Amino acid sequence: MKITVAGLGPGHKDYILPLVVNALQKADVVIGYDYYFQFCEDYLKEGAVKIAMPLGKEEERAIVAIKEAKKNQHVFVIGSGDASIYSMAAIVYQVASLEKDIEIELETLPGVSAFLAAGSKLGAPLGHDFCCISLSDLMTPWQVIEKRIRAAAVGDFVCSLYNPKSKKRYWQLERLKKIFLEERDPNTPVAIIRQVTRPEEKITIQTLGTFDVEMVDMFSLVMIGNSQTFQFKNHLVTPRGYLNRKPKTGLEIQQESFRIVTEQLQDLQYSQDDKWAITRLIHTTGVIDDHVHYEASPKAVTSFSKYLQNGGVVVTDVTMVQAGITKKYTKEYGNQVVCLLNEEETVLLAEKEGLTRSQAGIKRAIAMYPNALFVIGNAPTALFELTDQLRENPYFEPTGIIGVPVGFVNVIESKEQLVQVKNTEWIVLNGNRGGSNIAAALVNACFTLQESENYF
Repeated sequence: MKITVAGLGPGHKDYILPLVVNALQKADVVIGYDYYFQFCEDYLKEGAVKIAMPLGKEEERAIVAIKEAKKNQHVFVIGSGDASIYSMAAIVYQVASLEKDIEIELETLPGVSAFLAAGSKLGAPLGHDFCCISLSDLMTPWQVIEKRIRAAAVGDFVCSLYNPKSKKRYWQLERLKKIFLEERDPNTPVAIIRQVTRPEEKITIQTLGTFDVEMVDMFSLVMIGNSQTFQFKNHLVTPRGYLNRKPKTGLEIQQESFRIVTEQLQDLQYSQDDKWAITRLIHTTGVIDDHVHYEASPKAVTSFSKYLQNGGVVVTDVTMVQAGITKKYTKEYGNQVVCLLNEEETVLLAEKEGLTRSQAGIKRAIAMYPNALFVIGNAPTALFELTDQLRENPYFEPTGIIGVPVGFVNVIESKEQLVQVKNTEWIVLNGNRGGSNIAAALVNACFTLQESENYF
């Protein structure tokens, strides 16, 4: 007892695979839609029984196949294209699975599906990820089909449509067109391939915007390109990406990362300078939504950039911030990056006045570099020292303060004090978020502000 399920390809005999022909020649019984027998009659052995059944009787064909196989015969179930793609394999296996007491050998042989034949005729539309969707709602609820249509449109898949239209199913294709136009450019190529590989074959290439659904019938397959698909002569080409290779060098990877981030920021209500600072911030954290925590005084990024590119001094609270500031930039512009955290005088001052070492280091730096750019990436006590002296010390006139300490104690309070100051420029990352890497990234953003022109 054996059942072989096989597809006869899209129509032309040249598209029937040799292993299918060989198997057909051994079959005792051949079952299928009556229209398909014209494509395989020449391969049947003498005496083979043909059981032709009308369209729509798929389950009945499977039941008959099981019945005939029980007679210890080799039964062959035919379909078009590939037997396992919108064809008979699934229903035959499903019905066979209900026969608990009888062992029936099952076999599926591959065939050339219509979308593969159509793809070959068009040239290279399937060069990247693709999907197939049947618009027939005879066995699948339309709500499910529409969900898949929208997912394919949003996912930018090349999409091949089976059963796109019939006399009774006339509105679904127009609905699909509307959904795709919500997600795709109207100039996206669309091909209508009718009677592929058969004498009546006709291929029409349009665009999504001009797509005439009235040209489509039940003998047609529709193929919709993705955002990269283009028409070349009478061909459709979906690039695989060989001419746009992935970034490999460190600089290329960084530039591509910036491009990805800035693409997400285009419509946000920030100045270009602030968008660049946010770009470097997100590039460091990997969290696109970090822009909601960013806040800066109106001229902060611009003034910090000018100051740094004129060789200004940077003071940091901890050595990790100091280490994160790109040395290429400080060398180019002749900057001094100062961190007094570990100096003996700082340790002594901290012990004497009951300060944290970070706070003591910043207190000493204020006296030594009153006009510097102060960058706090760790210690809220250091930020408190800065804001206190801004109120009390008339000789302290910093270029500005980048205040992004991280943690859960006094962090939010220290940032709130900073955003309320009126006598210096500032950048903060509100809430508990922050850290040395973010502080350094914001400094590096100011060093490279001119690069923002490449992205915004």
